[in-house]
Amino acid sequence: MSGRADPIETLPNPRLGLVVLQADETIERDFRRIFPADDVDLFVTRIPSGAMLTPETIAAMEADLPSAVALLPSASPFATVAYACTSGTALIGARRVRELVEGATTTASVTNPLCAALAGFGALGLRRIGLVSPYGAAVSSGFRNALEARGITVVATFSFDEESEARVARIAPAAIAEAARRLASGGGLDGLFLSCTNLRTLDILDPLEAELGIPVLSSNQVLAWHMARSAGLDRPPVPGCLRDR
Repeated sequence: MSGRADPIETLPNPRLGLVVLQADETIERDFRRIFPADDVDLFVTRIPSGAMLTPETIAAMEADLPSAVALLPSASPFATVAYACTSGTALIGARRVRELVEGATTTASVTNPLCAALAGFGALGLRRIGLVSPYGAAVSSGFRNALEARGITVVATFSFDEESEARVARIAPAAIAEAARRLASGGGLDGLFLSCTNLRTLDILDPLEAELGIPVLSSNQVLAWHMARSAGLDRPPVPGCLRDR
């Protein structure tokens, strides 16, 4: 016996797709904290990335990105899909990332930490920033150059000089906060940016902003904020001063 009524219904929540590096131990946990399951449907796929982030492993990710995106469920279009690698976007290029993602799935928009950071800087009127990165110059310089090419002045930088993603994920939030304080102490900054989706930054953003008196943004925060805005969420549920933008 079968009923006439169609048992299939349309799922109401915006669909967000997230492409996470194989070695990233932080962003997926952060996004599960930021996005309530009742408000969005968050789908995650992983991309091979290697234990070390280098220009060579980033170049390999460019080739692997379409197949990683294609593993996202395809039953309905996405509101937005993000490639969650700050330095990777800078070296591959935001336009190229968008082309690869759009070629592998159906989505209304594509973002990444670079574009999200620039959107966040624009929303807050930030032009002169201090940059904290876990990586050495071979990787971190690409992101710095990408910012400066788009009119952002990087006044000062701090690097932990790490290559190992396992070590990056284990940099203590207290050490990241101290690096931010060191940059801010030099003055002349509109704000700070804590770069890398594998850094544990969510819990230090509000305290640092209160202490330093300037906006403190991070890769995971700006990416979640930008995705939420793209999905039409009224008040992006992120920590820090972006929550009201």
